[in-house]
Amino acid sequence: MCSLEGEEKHLASMALAVSYGNAQVSFFDISWQDVLIPMVAEFLTLKDLFNLRCCSKTAKRFAEAAFERRKDINLAGNNSHNVELAFAVLGKCCRRVENLHLARCHWLTDEYLLPLLAENRRLRVVNLNECVNITPLALQPIIIECKELRILKLSKCQWLTTGAVDALTLHHSNLVEFDISYCTAIGERCLIIFFRKLNKLNVLSLANTPSVTDQVLIQIANYCRSLEHINLVGCAAISDYGIHAIATYCTQLRSLLVQRCPRVTERSLAPLRKRAHIDRQSQLDMYLNDFYPSDFLIY
Repeated sequence: MCSLEGEEKHLASMALAVSYGNAQVSFFDISWQDVLIPMVAEFLTLKDLFNLRCCSKTAKRFAEAAFERRKDINLAGNNSHNVELAFAVLGKCCRRVENLHLARCHWLTDEYLLPLLAENRRLRVVNLNECVNITPLALQPIIIECKELRILKLSKCQWLTTGAVDALTLHHSNLVEFDISYCTAIGERCLIIFFRKLNKLNVLSLANTPSVTDQVLIQIANYCRSLEHINLVGCAAISDYGIHAIATYCTQLRSLLVQRCPRVTERSLAPLRKRAHIDRQSQLDMYLNDFYPSDFLIY
């Protein structure tokens, strides 16, 4: 009966074993830090690394060393069985994560997220869209410690409060993309103050956020002049007044989404159509699409 040590030696010998005289070299004898991790592990998916981790003790150590240098974690939409246990392993091993994509991970709670955030302060991209089971407590390390944060997505996070946005205002002014669509607990006042600091913002999504008013749009127009894309779908409180401010001052605007905004009319949209994509058809285009030559024929 083989011991665990003997089985491990056998597996290692099967992995690219080459004999040099009496010495035997295996795959794992190649330099990990200089060769295997940067030139092999970097091209493996998280699933590949977890599968490798199950092979032997040496493979487990190698996979965890690869996790330590991993810069991207993308589990968006992954709600498979026991995925939270795999994420707990990442929380213990990862130290250099820059891009964290966890959108629609319904299993995610503060208990799983906080250990990862505690060890990774270089985060630049955080996507927590539709993560409904975490709380504002999980945002604290992101807001306070992650000074290099550039993209933050919190769509449909009903737990996002005015206090959390106020904290963001104090600590972050370099965001280039921000998404708080469907966040109903945020007040108009805190948004007005928040957007006064975001002069580098390029992409903004405020879809179906009730507190977005013309006053908020005026602040965005005055301070976020690098804005290229803005989503205002379902913002029923805005009108031509706010859109006119955006059109006047956001000269780099490339797309504007205003479906289901009943108070926004062609009066403010028409000047934008020559330089930006509008998701709503103009009244003239609607008329031309309904035109048939027979309408003008006399029988």
